Amino acid sequence: MNVIPLGAAGTVTGSRFLVTAGKTRVLVDCGLFQGLKELRLRNREPFPADPGELHAVVLTHAHLDHTGYLPVLVRDGFRGPVHVTPPTADLLPILLADAGRLQEEDAEWANRKGFSKHHPALPLFTEEDAEVACQALAPAPFGEPWRIGSLTFRYHRAGHLLGAAMVEVRDEEGDSVLFSGDLGRWGDPLHPDPDPRPATHRLLLESTYGDRSHEEGDPSAVLAGSVGPVLREGGVVMIPSFAVGRAQVLLWLLDQLMRAGELPEVPVFLNSPMAIRASSVHLEHAAELRPSAGAFRAALGRAHAVAGVQESRELNHRRGPMIIVAGSGMLTGGRILHHLLAFGTDRRNLLLLAGYQAEGTRGRDLQRGERRIRIHGRWLDLACEVEWMDVLSGHADREELIAWTAAGEPLPGGTFLVHGEPGPADHLRKRLEHETGWPARVAREREPLPDFAEDA
Repeated sequence: MNVIPLGAAGTVTGSRFLVTAGKTRVLVDCGLFQGLKELRLRNREPFPADPGELHAVVLTHAHLDHTGYLPVLVRDGFRGPVHVTPPTADLLPILLADAGRLQEEDAEWANRKGFSKHHPALPLFTEEDAEVACQALAPAPFGEPWRIGSLTFRYHRAGHLLGAAMVEVRDEEGDSVLFSGDLGRWGDPLHPDPDPRPATHRLLLESTYGDRSHEEGDPSAVLAGSVGPVLREGGVVMIPSFAVGRAQVLLWLLDQLMRAGELPEVPVFLNSPMAIRASSVHLEHAAELRPSAGAFRAALGRAHAVAGVQESRELNHRRGPMIIVAGSGMLTGGRILHHLLAFGTDRRNLLLLAGYQAEGTRGRDLQRGERRIRIHGRWLDLACEVEWMDVLSGHADREELIAWTAAGEPLPGGTFLVHGEPGPADHLRKRLEHETGWPARVAREREPLPDFAEDA
């Protein structure tokens, strides 16, 4: 069995791995490159394998850096099934349709303003392309094996996100590989702990936080410590949030804090149509989450769902105290930018970054300490407080990745670090080799993964 990284090698996004065994060809994950422009431009390059020769796609979870290239793959000739967990089957149409719609809007805006180098500017894919791609979704439950040609696949829970999975792959010769996908955190307020690592010959391990540990502390206490003083002074708290996973965690924690009297009872607005739809999917699959279904439903019910554009605009004329949870999570677009224009120049208010901020985004600039950003063609000098919370990260940190890997059976074929920037990935490689004694390497794009047991 050969595994060839076609993305997420030396970078955090673009997760794509080609698995071949005999005549069987399967793509594990089909993600978009995101962040820096030089990475985003890679989405326009021809796919390095013939889509029509792939027998299937197997997705770990719904995030676009793992799934967002699927509409292009289907449009360019892929005709096989797309295997997903049942929650992912319900989340993915929401994310892909939204991404296609944004692509179309961006292209239309570029053509109207004439700032694109391409005439006309075209979307990478459309909302219709997304809908067509989702017709191929084939749900597969956790824990039950299924076959694609000469390969056998099995999903294990990865935490991280509703429906997120590790992918175990075995061939007929006894070789086996585990794709960690995005590994979640232990004790996450909303998502279950990752399953123990199943015994396999090789491991592809994410390394997003491979060189650092998350800040310690109870997420509820940290959130209350940041948000509470602002609300008590009548301020507005703006939280840029990913629509799937992060928004639901935030609503759960805010509800619990208000019920406990640790935060004042103030209006909470969920200003993201996609997050509203994703919350409904979370309720449908509440058995996959840590809170009870009833408590979780009550927490989501506290938030005022803001679906329409006019209602979103009206929020900008309200006064605090209030909390606005809105997309996008890295300030790359969305309704949060309009709220930042409205409330970002008032020192009483708070912009709370509650998730990973990729290189090349406004969120990363603010995380680094910059306070002047460009929004909709104008410069904005922020006077509001800006804080970054690391305790809500959906990714396991260095210590958690090492402990999870070391607790399983030996990996004679090697551990290969993916889904991380070069520094964090290499740091994790050194730590893993030192603490486990098993071989590890940072994966390289388009280079087949070696088998260290065979090379010994």
